[in-house]
Amino acid sequence: MRPEAQVIPLNTDAAEHLVREPGGLDHKVASALQFVRRRLTGEYEIDEFGFDPELNENVLLPLLRPLYERWFRVEMFGMEHVPDTGPALVVGNHSGTLPIDGVMLQVGLHDDHPAHRNLRLLGADLVYQVPVLAHLARKSGHTLACQADASRLLAQDQLVGVFPEGFKGVGKPFSERYRLQRFGRGGFVATALRAQVPIIPCAIVGAEEIYPKIADLKPLARLLGFPYFPVTPTWPLFGLLGLVPLPSKWMIAFGEPIRTDRYDPAQADDHMTVFNLTDQVRETIQNMLFDVLRQRGPAFLRA
Repeated sequence: MRPEAQVIPLNTDAAEHLVREPGGLDHKVASALQFVRRRLTGEYEIDEFGFDPELNENVLLPLLRPLYERWFRVEMFGMEHVPDTGPALVVGNHSGTLPIDGVMLQVGLHDDHPAHRNLRLLGADLVYQVPVLAHLARKSGHTLACQADASRLLAQDQLVGVFPEGFKGVGKPFSERYRLQRFGRGGFVATALRAQVPIIPCAIVGAEEIYPKIADLKPLARLLGFPYFPVTPTWPLFGLLGLVPLPSKWMIAFGEPIRTDRYDPAQADDHMTVFNLTDQVRETIQNMLFDVLRQRGPAFLRA
């Protein structure tokens, strides 16, 4: 005689809770449908700079997280130096041939900061001359690197990010890795002085190794209107495959804020004050880079 099958009672309440709890299947489906409905009906907000917080939260940041968490394995240090509220100017080193460091910094401050702050990055003119890239940059909270936009964002209590090295930093050869380039004329310092906001130095280690620039095809760069046309060990030799960044280990550190409220805002027009503060910020970041480099060790250690 065949033994009767044992019937195991299903705890329907537990199963239902599993899919309805935040992060459960039906919760994710419901959230996605609500997101689509709001996009179709126009029930979402965009600020004067084009920032779309909902699109950034639900589409753009999730696309970048695999790079941040798994490919580069980014670690953040010194988050206590980034305020939970109010305006501040985050000033970092720039590198990597392609400016991926900015978006990794943006992901880190949103995901790992206790207040999940949105970093409003200031980008170069070239970014906003590329149609699709310009649109995505605006949607993710970026805007033009000019004092007018920076001042308006700081007046709105935003966390603003700037890379004073510009293309000189992101496009430098691999032989000069982690050596800061010139910080321009200190426009970011003048902006911080006028707004009386703290300057938060930031050191990004890891971006230098993702596309090691070993040569620059300057005639081709001039022809295309680019600041440089890089040659790396994988590009253009391997075509599109050469655009895959190398999986270096990243560490991002924030230093103690440099206060500007100890100065008179009128000193933003004093060249010596601006020069001295700019030099102080640059020297602080350079020393931080050396410290974080020693802490990280080998660039491609799978930790």
